[in-house]
Amino acid sequence: MNIYDQIAEAVIRRGDLAHLALFVWASGASALLAMTLRDLFAANRRFDEFVRELSLFNRRHSGDPS
Repeated sequence: MNIYDQIAEAVIRRGDLAHLALFVWASGASALLAMTLRDLFAANRRFDEFVRELSLFNRRHSGDPS
């Protein structure tokens, strides 16, 4: 019997199934939030790179010496 089975059995034996369900839900929600934030930061970084390249392109092709 692994550690997760032992924890689940102890919680069920004590009648704290609602707490176990809440913990599982909160863990899942936190993991989804972390993944969403990671993807959002990556998208923001890609957009920033795109804007920099667009600015560089415009400077090169506008005839502006600066």
